Amino acid sequence: MQTALLLGLLASSAFPLGVLIGLTVSIPKRVLASIIAFGAGVLLVALTGELMTEAVENGYVAVAVAGLLAGSLVYVVIDQVLERAAAASPRREGRTAEDVKEGAAAIPETEAQATISGTAVLVGTVLDGVPENAAIGIGLAAESGPGLGYVLLGAVFLSNLPGTIASTIGMRQEGRSPRAIALAWGLVAVACTASCVAGYALLSGLPLSAQAFVLALAAGGILAMLADTMFPEAFANGGPWVALAATVGFAAAFVLAELAH
Repeated sequence: MQTALLLGLLASSAFPLGVLIGLTVSIPKRVLASIIAFGAGVLLVALTGELMTEAVENGYVAVAVAGLLAGSLVYVVIDQVLERAAAASPRREGRTAEDVKEGAAAIPETEAQATISGTAVLVGTVLDGVPENAAIGIGLAAESGPGLGYVLLGAVFLSNLPGTIASTIGMRQEGRSPRAIALAWGLVAVACTASCVAGYALLSGLPLSAQAFVLALAAGGILAMLADTMFPEAFANGGPWVALAATVGFAAAFVLAELAH
């Protein structure tokens, strides 16, 4: 349990680091898009080469596929609810970093609109991070041993960092204060660290079939997040060249996984 807490804290350290970079450094959109694509490529290795491979290792292919679909469905349903809530603010069109309208900071909004939209964006950000960080704890408790958890730690950190930078820049464009941004991401870090510990506690002691389902559930949530948020955002701002960045991220994570095994 202490190891799960430590790894959760290490993975979540990407959040304050990303906020610091997003608040102090001006990053061109194309560069940021490439960083996001790199992180997405890293997560592809985590969900295909690690989570799903572990889920089907004992022959539970049908169970793993059911978990994958369930994780994706849960993400999509919650995401749709949050998207509508976030769009309550006239400054936003949705809950992701790129959903901020041009000149958003100058658009008037009521306190109620800001509260509803801000809460939805915060919860949505937690929704993006929870499957990834829960996967670390799940990996630690998996039958293959802690190696899976350490591989996922590297993958999650490398994907959380660009996502946090992008979202911080979006919140700045929306007119949010540095203090509000730091507080929001602090809450995200706490929630994601807790999800890592919860993932470890959840998988420990479960029968192998249930372990396969939970591993695949996390993979489904990550896959849905990639398709819904990271890849579209990267392509919209970086064009087709982000494909190369995603490939580099995939290769880096693949090498990391091979070295860890």
